[in-house]
Amino acid sequence: MGGAALLLVLINALLRYFTPGLEWLHLSLLVVSVFFFFLIVQFFRVPKRVVTIANNQIVAPCDGKVVVIEEVVENEYFKGPRRQISIFMSPLDVHVNWNPIGGIVQYFKYHPGLYLVAWHPKSSTDNERTTIVIRSPQGVDILFRQIAGAVARRIRWYVKVGDNVQQSTQMGFIKFGSRVDVFLPLDAKIKVNLDDKTVGSITILAELAEH
Repeated sequence: MGGAALLLVLINALLRYFTPGLEWLHLSLLVVSVFFFFLIVQFFRVPKRVVTIANNQIVAPCDGKVVVIEEVVENEYFKGPRRQISIFMSPLDVHVNWNPIGGIVQYFKYHPGLYLVAWHPKSSTDNERTTIVIRSPQGVDILFRQIAGAVARRIRWYVKVGDNVQQSTQMGFIKFGSRVDVFLPLDAKIKVNLDDKTVGSITILAELAEH
């Protein structure tokens, strides 16, 4: 953010230097610059949150809105039916991603791809994305995907296979608008509804069934 601020200050200074007397133009650029910097701050903010950790609960991996709750066939890792919850992250949402459950990272893969709008049905399989699977202490595998959208073209992750991760800790970041898909066992009890707003690391998406 410091680099962006310096660049905006430099642009405004150069415009004033080369176009003296055009105060309306200087003011217009200043307003645009302040708005642009505000958006950058919104994109990259990292909020401090008090989280609750529970091994039988799946927390939201990101801020956003629930746009999908359905039974699907997951073909990359499970190769079978799972319950999918998808959360759309608008450009104004926090774009940090958190681990939805604690455990051992069993699987990780980065997929280069397209940049369809994040709510497009094929964005889960065709867009730039990552796939991460965490095995909970109870032995349940939870898969989630970071998916780039039409604007987001940069995915960051901080986990690798074999890591022992804690629930609600930061696992990555997606720049600008995007989405995260979570794949759960069919017997998981869903705790959210379509169009619900989620708060990453806090909102409970589902509870795992006891076996």
